[in-house]
Amino acid sequence: MNRLLIAALPCALAACATPSGAPPAGSQTTAPTLSHAVVLTKLDSPWDMAFLPNGTMFFTEKCLGLSVRQPSGTVVKLLGMKDATGYASTASDLFCEGQAGMAGVAVDPGFASNRFIYVYSTSSLTAPGTNRVMRLKVNDNMTAVSDRTDIVADIQYKPRASDHPFGGPGAHNGGRIRFNPGDGFLYVTTGDTHNGEVPQHPTLIGGKVLRIDRDGKAAPGNGAPAGFDPRVYTYGHRNPQGITFRPGTNQAYTAENGPWHTDEVTALVPGGNAGWDPRPNRAGRGACPDNYCGYSPNQMGAVDPKQRSAFMPMTDTKTYANAMKPAWTNDGLSQGMFGATFLSGPQWKGWNGRMIVGFGGIGIHGTPVGNRLDVLDISRDGLTATRTTVNLPMPAVRFRSLVQGPDGNLYVANDEGTIARLTPS
Repeated sequence: MNRLLIAALPCALAACATPSGAPPAGSQTTAPTLSHAVVLTKLDSPWDMAFLPNGTMFFTEKCLGLSVRQPSGTVVKLLGMKDATGYASTASDLFCEGQAGMAGVAVDPGFASNRFIYVYSTSSLTAPGTNRVMRLKVNDNMTAVSDRTDIVADIQYKPRASDHPFGGPGAHNGGRIRFNPGDGFLYVTTGDTHNGEVPQHPTLIGGKVLRIDRDGKAAPGNGAPAGFDPRVYTYGHRNPQGITFRPGTNQAYTAENGPWHTDEVTALVPGGNAGWDPRPNRAGRGACPDNYCGYSPNQMGAVDPKQRSAFMPMTDTKTYANAMKPAWTNDGLSQGMFGATFLSGPQWKGWNGRMIVGFGGIGIHGTPVGNRLDVLDISRDGLTATRTTVNLPMPAVRFRSLVQGPDGNLYVANDEGTIARLTPS
């Protein structure tokens, strides 16, 4: 039976077993030594990657489109955005602006028989623009895609510069898509688009994590509250840019950008509220620019580390007592936490079974620059974590995506226009 038709909820946090392939606690603590090799260069804002078992790599460039690197090393441009050149086909409705554009890519678990892949992209088909999850069919020799089907067509997009002093069009756009290897469903992260109403809104699907089947229909057991769009798995998010699943338990975790403070990694539960509510007149807040209090109370000033406790929390447990509590909060800093994945395999030594997260912080308003990789040892209950910063074998850059390939190595995309391979030894 097709596992996409089966409701297979992730395990309850308290009941999760030790992840398969992860060493028992305390049995192995040695960190691997990493070597570095460039796989692709001279790219334009590479945003995400997805692999087939034979090493074929699909990848996106935010303002160009979808391409594939074949095992021979040959790169074929498959689907271009408006005005892109050199692609087998183009779509005039796809465009990039600010943080929005061609973002996440995922391979169908049944690719060997159905040839389906999925991308998240901004489209002009619905005014003033929306984000869409599109299903595409790849031909046998990996040179073209066809049969585009927009399985989700109503994800919010920020279409214009607003009266808010921070963030232009395309801001807080989300866009990571991943299949959970345990339940076979597609998880989609969406951003709040600088709209205070969106994260807690029951039917606007920005500021959410969606859990859907390959046709875009709600997965069974999502657990969204009454009156919510049934595709919603969790809500109350700001701008989750990473989603990954713990080996052995397949528990979903998000990596989420904080509001000038407190990037967060959080274990998700069905129907859970991540606790982000940037509306004015909530929790005693007054008016805010453009009715978005996403940076309150430090709307125009520098971030003062001594005052972080006064800032609006990303997970507001005072207003939402049952909000999902983060496992890790980046020492109260916001440094552009982007991609995330769990490392798996004995080659990773003491990092086997641990999460690795990437940062691309730009160091505005007193926040120090991120530009690093961290390995997180997350407790079994998903409520605490300890951090190890990776000793990089290459210069630090703004990381955008982290994916473990079928060869067991880690592939990283960055703002320097490069996709590189990190090999542990």
